[in-house]
Amino acid sequence: MKNGEFEDGSKVLRARIDMASSNINMRDPILYRVAHMTHHNTGDKWCIYPMYDFAHPIEDAIEGITHSICTLEFEDHRPLYDWVVMELGYKNSPEETPKQIEFAKMYLTNVVTGKRYIKKLVEDKIVDGWDDPRLVSIAALRRRGYTPEAIQKFVDLCGISKANSSVDYAMLEYCIREDLKMKRSRMMAVLDPVKVVIDNYPEGETEYLTVENNLENPELGSRQVPFSRELYIERDDFMEEPPKKYFRMFPGNEVRLMNAYFVKCESFEKDENGNITLIHCTYDPASKGGNSPDGRKVKGTIHWVSAAHAKQVTIRLYENIVNEELGVYNEDGSLNLNLNSLTVLDHCMVEPALAEARAYDSFQFVRQGFFCADVKDSEPGQPVFNRIVSLKSSFKL
Repeated sequence: MKNGEFEDGSKVLRARIDMASSNINMRDPILYRVAHMTHHNTGDKWCIYPMYDFAHPIEDAIEGITHSICTLEFEDHRPLYDWVVMELGYKNSPEETPKQIEFAKMYLTNVVTGKRYIKKLVEDKIVDGWDDPRLVSIAALRRRGYTPEAIQKFVDLCGISKANSSVDYAMLEYCIREDLKMKRSRMMAVLDPVKVVIDNYPEGETEYLTVENNLENPELGSRQVPFSRELYIERDDFMEEPPKKYFRMFPGNEVRLMNAYFVKCESFEKDENGNITLIHCTYDPASKGGNSPDGRKVKGTIHWVSAAHAKQVTIRLYENIVNEELGVYNEDGSLNLNLNSLTVLDHCMVEPALAEARAYDSFQFVRQGFFCADVKDSEPGQPVFNRIVSLKSSFKL
């Protein structure tokens, strides 16, 4: 076999243990099979390879593993695991280490975990690799911005079981929100920008406003944010004809620009397709900081970035890769994919400090969610941000 004299699958090497055993794994399990294939380390040197049940216990013993955690289908393989390790002299009884312990699988709702399915997603270029942020491999979770602390909290909440169970993906999202909300700076980013001009603000003037990085955690300090005559706000923060209880910007209404001034919408401009292209406002110089000396109140507060200082970045919004309403699998066993699992926004405007973000740096974008600088596609001074998770969820612990 080792000399390459036999074709693949024509010969195997078995260990005859106990042909009368009630456990089929302990009768004559296969140890080696013929496989003419190129190995990533040894090239074509070998044409025989060990079976998992033979290699696994030996590797554990050599590497000093004490407890090998497996899923329930390997429970019948445990006697073979112990037999191999004892026959090779690494332990004297099944109770000694290394030892195998089986626990149930924990499934997440509406995610793809099967290796064969993920492999097909990669080959069909539906995802950009095994670390695509829509997947739940460790590499994918890390690239998306999930922290070790959040994953550990999730596992602690789920617990360990001998019975297969399914956990709502929203619990994992809850854990990352809980981990990041006190640790990360709250920055301003406008994902769908429309320009605002404050007509009575001095042209060419820039002032820097002191903004707390995280109101719930003063230890994160503060930063200086530029403010000028022309700003960007979110397009859905303005409506020409608002419904009742709409407290953001519309003609004649006064709103608060976060950490800045009260502004009042005076007029707006449209293009030939009816899209809002420019909003004209006036501001109250006495309301600096977001409060008016005369005590008048405004119900709406919106975020913004200075147009003269904003940095244009790409932001990617992720949803579940499978259709939540129809389930993970179709009747034929194929994946029921969500065609809107990725939305790429190329013209987002962010405050200048965010342009310096490096790979894996994460932030809370005010009113948008938590975002992480992508490790693959970010360039110096030009980060690409992945949305880790939105701010709100229906999940309750």
